[in-house]
Parts: sequence; C-alpha cells; structure tokens
Amino acid sequence: MTNSTILDELLWRELIAQSTDLGALQAAADAGPMTLYCGFDPTAPSLHLGNLAQILTVRRFQQAGHRPLALVGGATGLIGDPKMTGERQLNPREIVEDWVRRIRGQLESFYDFSGTHAAVMVNNYDWTEGVSVLEFLRDIGKHFSVNRMLDREAVAARLAKEGISYTEFSYQLLQSFDYLQLFRQFGCTLQTGGSDQWGNITAGVDLIRRVESASVHALTTPLLTKSDGTKFGKTESGTIWLDPGLTSPYAFFQFWLNADDSDVPTLLRTFSFSARPRIEELFSATVERPHERAAQRALAQELTALVHGEAEQRAAESAGFALFGQGDLAALSADALTAALLEAPNGVVDPGEIVDGVLPAVEDLLVRCGLASSRGQARRTVSEGGASLNNERVPNEGHSPMVGDLLHGEWLVLRRGKRTVGGIRVEK
Repeated sequence: MTNSTILDELLWRELIAQSTDLGALQAAADAGPMTLYCGFDPTAPSLHLGNLAQILTVRRFQQAGHRPLALVGGATGLIGDPKMTGERQLNPREIVEDWVRRIRGQLESFYDFSGTHAAVMVNNYDWTEGVSVLEFLRDIGKHFSVNRMLDREAVAARLAKEGISYTEFSYQLLQSFDYLQLFRQFGCTLQTGGSDQWGNITAGVDLIRRVESASVHALTTPLLTKSDGTKFGKTESGTIWLDPGLTSPYAFFQFWLNADDSDVPTLLRTFSFSARPRIEELFSATVERPHERAAQRALAQELTALVHGEAEQRAAESAGFALFGQGDLAALSADALTAALLEAPNGVVDPGEIVDGVLPAVEDLLVRCGLASSRGQARRTVSEGGASLNNERVPNEGHSPMVGDLLHGEWLVLRRGKRTVGGIRVEK
C-alpha cells in the first residue's frame, strides 16, 4: 500500500465514519508521510477488541508509510472520559500506573518501532504533570465554549440523569491538550478514534487552529456492533480482552470461529489484513458454503496469531479440533487443555471419591459438568450412544473412567453428541 491509497483502502473497508475534510486529508497523505495518533486510556488492566479496531486502523497507516504515535493516557486515565451510564470510579494512582505499563506493552506488539516511519510511544502524563491549574485554565480553558461542550452526547445524557462532575466534564480539554502537544512536539496532524470520540477529537482540531493557526485532521471509525445491534466484543462470559490472562488464546480463537455469518463482512473489513480479492473470496464462501465457516476460521487464525503469536494460535486451534473429536487430545499441552476446558462447562471430582483408581460413573460426571440435567437424562444419552469420554464412545451405562484415563493426570473430556463438550477436573 502506498501513501496515496490509504484512504481508498479505508473507504473500501468502510472504516471511515467521520472526517474533517477527506479531500484535504488525502492531499496531506499524498504530500508525504504524516504523523498521526490514537490514544488509549488505562481504564482497565488490558485493551479489548474495541481498542483493537483502533490499533489496527493506525497500523494500516503505518504500513502505508506514515508515522504513528502510540499514546497511553497516564493523565487522562486518572480522570476518565464521561460515560453515558454514569460517573466513573477514580482508580488509585498506583493502579493506573500499573495499567499504563501493561497497555504500553500490548501496544508495542502491534507497531514497528524501527525504520524510517518508526512508531513512538508517548504518555500524556509527561506533558500534563507539570502544568499548573492556573496555567491550564488561562492557556487552554479560555479557548473552550461551555455551550459547545454541553452538546456532546455523553455529557447531555448525563445532565439529563444524575449530572456530571467537573472532573469528567473537563476531560475534553485534556484530550485536546494532548493533540496540541503532539502537534508541537512531533508535528502530528491526524488524530483517529472511534466515532464516539468525534467531539473530543474535533475539539483538539479547533484548539490547534486557535492557538497555532494551523489546520489538522480528524478521522473516526464506526463503532462496532453485531447484526443484532449488540456491542461487538462482548459475550455472555464478558469482554474479550487482549491479555491472555483475562481471555485465553483458546477463548479468543473460539470467539472469531463462532462469529455469526451476518457479521463476517464487517469483521473481515475491520480486522483482516488480507487483500481485497481474498476477503471477497471469503465473503462468497460464507454465502455459498456457510457450514464450512471458512471466513470465521480465517479470522480466528489471523487475529489469534496477530494478538497472541503463531504458537498460541496453533495450540488454540489444535485444542478446538481435539475437543470436538477431530484431533489427538493426548497431544495437547496441559496449559492448552486447561484453557480450553475452563471455557466449557466443567465440574470437579474430589480425590476422596476415587476408589481403587476408579472415578464416579460417567452418568454422574455428565451431570456434574452440566452436559445432562439429571442422571436419567445422562443414562439415556449413554444408552443411545451419544456420550463420549476422551473422544471414545462410552460403551455402556455405569461405565466408570479410571485414573489412567486422566489427561495430564487431571482432566477428563466429556462430549454429548457432536458439539457439546464439558470437562471434569480432579482436584489436587
């Protein structure tokens, strides 16, 4: 990709929701490498899939020859961007500092910090810490209209309910101050973000115009929602995080693999770095052969490798195959097997229940891990040949596994039918 095609690429991918002036932005991109930034506040110990959409948009700019500034909000993270739902809890400084460190480490894996267009890691605490209240109010605050700030959707929603603190109300000034400082220090002329950040981003554009008499750019991407209108990146078990300690690589892989067919076009355009012909090929496969889930698997492979590395991607995929009878359970590492089964319904066996190396009967284990609602249902499943233990059909009612059947001395894999998997863990 060249400088002159980055906006065409984003337009085709439907990744531009708002822009100050696309024509002017295109001209700036044609004129040579631009410096751009997107900010990430440490409001949690990890970034999530919504953040990933922004990270990868900036990554596309870098691959097109532009220079990204990866901003972690050590200052703004102490304040909190106003939410529609209510006031944020202010986290202690030491927690925010730890989250800054964690998020910085995550961002470092997505950008190239060497070469002609090397990314630069920045923290807005560095230029905010030494500014006095009087200095900030005189030099920055005087350029903001309260009337205009009240028009922001999140602020208006809060005022219509319980109100908003001056702390969160002032967040827009801090984000605008970031853009001004990055313009001054690095020549940054483009800020990107989600469409919910449009008011904050354009406030920064206006501040630079007022203070520096300079014209800079703003670009936002659409907020990601599923075809049913729910928020993308949320599941019944919670948020999909980029930190493997919060969302395992197996769960991350399965999230993409289980994506609804109707969401595939948006997900491919937003997250995949495959070329347009390949993406269109996957579009067609989803329509013509939906049972193959080719697009979902391609997404799962690409994104899991990008976020967690190729080794974890292979382990996660192998675990999925093995759990559903298409691979060798014994070949899975203890960590891969544990991560996979903790995402499935699971139950435990106390060592005291093991008599002469014999565990409780399969019917009891099916109930314990939630694959059957009662022992009667479990017996019917076994008698009809629908129960499997470690990918082997359970031969008869009353069958009890042995200690030697435990995988890594700890787990049994149960399956009801072809697609419903559960785990039994022997407590240590």
